[in-house]
Amino acid sequence: MDRADLIDKLNIDLAAELGAIVTYITYAARVDGPHRPQLSQFFTAEVNGEQVHAAYLSNKIVSMGGEPTTVPASVPLPQGNRAMLEEVLSMERDAVSRYTQRIQDAEAYGDIALKVTLEDFIRDETSHVEETEAILRHWDL
Repeated sequence: MDRADLIDKLNIDLAAELGAIVTYITYAARVDGPHRPQLSQFFTAEVNGEQVHAAYLSNKIVSMGGEPTTVPASVPLPQGNRAMLEEVLSMERDAVSRYTQRIQDAEAYGDIALKVTLEDFIRDETSHVEETEAILRHWDL
């Protein structure tokens, strides 16, 4: 794993985090129905964690001599609260998968600090997955 390859992969992760920020803000505004206050708060509460991840990735890319992307990943606009939650679940599972691979990339590159930080990111994203799964578990009741 060389520096340029790792920077490219970290930029993919950064784009995903920027997309997650936009997703959560957009979904918080779009939720409706009797559970709107709780769902809006749930989505809004996730923004800060994604911002922390994006800031770290941006700084890491720059420290490695790269240029951080400013283009977020695309944001799907599903119709309905359940569909938005399912999209979030998919997005967070993808993040866990990407960061699991990125840990291997960081190890191959020899950046232990990056590896440890990415492990923390996996903890955060796994928590998001579990919370979203819990919300969806009895959705139809």
